[in-house]
Amino acid sequence: MVDLTYNFLSGIVPASLYNMSALTYLGMATNSLEGELPYNMGCTLPRIETLNMRDNQFQGQIPTSLANTTNLQEIILRNNAFHGIIPSFGTLPSLVDLNLGLNQLEAGDWSFLSSLTNCTQLVNLRLHANNLQGVLPSSIAGLSKSLQVLLLRSNNISGTIPRDIDSLTSLQLLYMERNLLIGNLPESLGNLPNLFVLSLSQNRFSGQIPLSLGNLSQLSELHLQENNLSGPIPGSLGDCKKLDKLNLSCNSFDGIIPKELFTLSTLSQGLDLSHNQLSGQIPLEIGSLINLGPLSISNNQLSGQIPSTLGQCVHLESLHMEGNLLHGRIPQSFVNLRGIIVMDLSQNNLSGEIPNFLKFFMSMKLLNLSFNNLEGPVPADGIFQNESNVFVQGNKKLCASTLFLQLPLCKADTPKQNHTSKILKIVGSVALFLILVSGFGVISLKKRKKVKQAAKPSFEELKKFTYADLLNATNGYSMTNLVGCGKYGSMYKGRIESEEHEVAIKVFKLDQSGATKSFLAECEALRNTRHRNLVRVITVCSTIHPAGHEFRALVLEYKVNGDE
Repeated sequence: MVDLTYNFLSGIVPASLYNMSALTYLGMATNSLEGELPYNMGCTLPRIETLNMRDNQFQGQIPTSLANTTNLQEIILRNNAFHGIIPSFGTLPSLVDLNLGLNQLEAGDWSFLSSLTNCTQLVNLRLHANNLQGVLPSSIAGLSKSLQVLLLRSNNISGTIPRDIDSLTSLQLLYMERNLLIGNLPESLGNLPNLFVLSLSQNRFSGQIPLSLGNLSQLSELHLQENNLSGPIPGSLGDCKKLDKLNLSCNSFDGIIPKELFTLSTLSQGLDLSHNQLSGQIPLEIGSLINLGPLSISNNQLSGQIPSTLGQCVHLESLHMEGNLLHGRIPQSFVNLRGIIVMDLSQNNLSGEIPNFLKFFMSMKLLNLSFNNLEGPVPADGIFQNESNVFVQGNKKLCASTLFLQLPLCKADTPKQNHTSKILKIVGSVALFLILVSGFGVISLKKRKKVKQAAKPSFEELKKFTYADLLNATNGYSMTNLVGCGKYGSMYKGRIESEEHEVAIKVFKLDQSGATKSFLAECEALRNTRHRNLVRVITVCSTIHPAGHEFRALVLEYKVNGDE
């Protein structure tokens, strides 16, 4: 036995170390060793049982001769720089753990996976973060019934999940996120009685969530975000009584939120239903999530008032409800959420005053109440003393006792002050309009040496699109049309009837600090820049959202794999 793990060794391993024929355990993990493994090490180490060389800088190919060491039980080579096709290890009857993650390995014709069906003792198979391109073979369902861990995430795997995946009855961890998998989620996933984590996010799955997933009584984490899933969220998920984390965000789920989800008092690590098309009111049962930390139901079409029962979720750390159709006051019961760090209620139709108790939330780092119908004075203490942590723009009836976020003072202004304020608002609006239209050639200024004369604006040069035009062009700003996200906006592709080709529509997140400046800066940059590699600007849309909020977007020529 030779164990050199967790040291500061570097350089190339001496060849003599690979020639100890009696060696059964060779551990060199977590160092800075480099070089290639000898092609014949399977012959020079005939009795080796454990080979642990993870977390180094080894490179080259994995020696195929390792398949000759019939006693080998553990091959742990993760987090190196190995490349080439994974060898077939089907001749290793005692293989228990094969960990080749975080390398640059390829699948080839996937024959290595078919060979592993002969390894009847295999418990852990970790192949994540490689370059295993190609269609996932059905032979994956023929792996050992003892298999507990299957990691295939962060590859370029395509195809579908085999229906007979339920033959892996011992499976506990199934990670297949960040691939190119398509098709429906098979009902057979609900027949894996020991499944603890199911992670299929960031693929291209479609269809509905199988009702059978409610049978997974041991399930702790379910990750299905960033797919093309649709239909209602099944209430049967409420039968997963050990569920600790649920993420269904960035899909096309519709209908109401099933109240069964809110009976899962085990949820503590997060519930994320954001960026879907959910509608209806938030069930009162939400107050049962007494252990929940992060909650996000933002960017849906939820209506009604915020349930006062939400104040019973006293362990909430972050609350995202922005981008809905919620109305009414901020519940007084929120006084119990003293441990909250982030609260975002922006882009709704909330009314009434900002609760004074929010200033006593010492742990809060971000409060976003922008673009609602709030009114009255903004509290002056606590988090409200830091303008970089509070966002209240877009609430026309708010005022402040001090100069705060450019809000008007709450004390009664003199007629002269009122008159001046109105003039400033008019001047500001006119200035903004002039900046926008001048950026796209709507107003042409002719410069002369001695006399400058303003020409009449040529509105024919600027196409006019309404908010409804852009909404229809992007299928309601659906995830399937989303091509990119940034700090200040999201980019969608779409089709406008009057345009011959597809367009790119950049929608600005005006609730983000600096978004307005970014919008104006892009207008200015595009006005002054001409280059063959830059796409053509079609128009700008500056209007009012149906919910009463400001809306700004740029409409540009769309080029696949092109530069914005």
